[in-house]
Amino acid sequence: MSERWAVAAAEGEGARLVPLAPGGLPAGPVVEEPDLIAAVRSRPSVARWVWRSSAELYPRLLAAGVRVERCYDIEDAELLLLGHEGRLGEPRSAAAAWARLHGRPVPPDPPLRPAEPGSQSSLFEPRPVPVPLEALLEVYADQQRRHQATDHPGRMRLLTAAQSAAMLVAAEMRRAGLPWRADVHRELLHELLGERYAGGGEPRRLAELADEVSEAFGRRVRPDLPADVVKAFAAAGVTVRSTRRWELEEIDHPAVGPLLEYKKLYRIWTAHGWSWLTDWVRDGRFRPEYLPGGTVSGRWTANGGGALQIPKVIRRAVVADPGWRLVVADAAQMEPRVLAAISRDPGLMEVAGHEGDLYTALSDRAFSGDRAHAKLALLGAVYGQTSGDGLKNLAALRRRFPRAVAHVDDAARAGEEGRLVRTWLGRTCPPAAADQGDDGYGPPGEAGLPQEGPEPGPQPGSARARGRFTRNFVVQGSAADWALLMLAALRRATAPMRAELVFFQHDEVIVHCPAEEAEQVAAAIRAAGEEAGRIAFGDTPVRFPFTTAVVERYSDAK
Repeated sequence: MSERWAVAAAEGEGARLVPLAPGGLPAGPVVEEPDLIAAVRSRPSVARWVWRSSAELYPRLLAAGVRVERCYDIEDAELLLLGHEGRLGEPRSAAAAWARLHGRPVPPDPPLRPAEPGSQSSLFEPRPVPVPLEALLEVYADQQRRHQATDHPGRMRLLTAAQSAAMLVAAEMRRAGLPWRADVHRELLHELLGERYAGGGEPRRLAELADEVSEAFGRRVRPDLPADVVKAFAAAGVTVRSTRRWELEEIDHPAVGPLLEYKKLYRIWTAHGWSWLTDWVRDGRFRPEYLPGGTVSGRWTANGGGALQIPKVIRRAVVADPGWRLVVADAAQMEPRVLAAISRDPGLMEVAGHEGDLYTALSDRAFSGDRAHAKLALLGAVYGQTSGDGLKNLAALRRRFPRAVAHVDDAARAGEEGRLVRTWLGRTCPPAAADQGDDGYGPPGEAGLPQEGPEPGPQPGSARARGRFTRNFVVQGSAADWALLMLAALRRATAPMRAELVFFQHDEVIVHCPAEEAEQVAAAIRAAGEEAGRIAFGDTPVRFPFTTAVVERYSDAK
């Protein structure tokens, strides 16, 4: 049997399949099958399935108990290839790719629909334009040619394979669900917010805080309306530009305390309150839709449910099943380690070649043991903090680790000049003329909320801002690429176990497993990190350690 088969859903529940030769051409006749699930299940020796979209097919297979080892997601590959060609933003569907091949009108991509709580359906509605198997094969063969034409074909193929693997992980994570105790969540809400009032109004504690804010101003103020708060401060002789926490904390006014507490609790009430619990938690599981590579840099996002923004206090409701444990693992100082690997700076690679605290080792080398300054310098180099103390710290860093600083400096310069900038594996930033989304360089956050972590994104039209973006992009994007490979390795390692991957964001992964498998899972996570480093960056001394905790509650992981 061929190691690789292409499959396309046919009318009804059927499918059309064909074995593929190494170059992507058919290696046999097309097979008509009346049942897609039975067709895939009956071919367990297929090493990789080539299909239009994992979001379309894999949830159906998982629901029937069919797990595949590997896939090639044509639409995810098209997105990566369009980006590499400086055409990010063009439709990425298989139908659009086929139309471009034949010089025909290119259909727009179906809009991303809001996720339906508890639904296992695909991400797009209305249904995408049907693409016959023959058209998929043409697109697939063309993508193989385009991979070969990239700067580093081997790396780009690796990125495409890792992104396709991530789509399988995302579907499996949603199927498994994050263990969630609704009773604990309700107790937390009552503890934090007090009683609920009839009619859906603010709970007792928020109402009390709103009264305190109004009393402090000497007039009725709606603390949930930023414009009302700014106006109230102005009437009190205090000028504020926003109601952001860091700005309010600088103000000496009796309204600040209750206002900050109100904002924190209001966020919990609206984002993870009783309505959220009713909508999103079913049968002891929270099952959001994860979007691998949902941001320009390759970081994951979630389509509804706020999966990547679970407040620390709410994590007390994430509880393992009886007899099971949560293995919570954080990649230790991942982005500085990635910078060492992609810059090939000998000094920084040596510092990152140990599992201990990287900033302490860095401070011993270049900052007279001052860990705080070492951390500020390295993060400043990555994120573009090049003024004031940041400039002095950067100068010290440049003297000791010139290749590392030059790597991000070159990326910033390329961004300012409007050139394309790529991660180590080939993920490409948008061209200067392709500003889009809330931040100018990517899709807006789910439900208009900011994404977890410092996702880069300048304002459109600013060369300097784009330089800051690309400076960070080469590091953060390469770290995101590494994470995809780590997840693929971890998925493979845990396949023989009962363990389930149930959560991932940026540099943190959670595996839900029987207590007796916990230590084996923790070891598999550490091994997956090192394997991903070798596969992504080659033979370097850089280590990619994880801090792991085996806990019953997510909140117990430090």
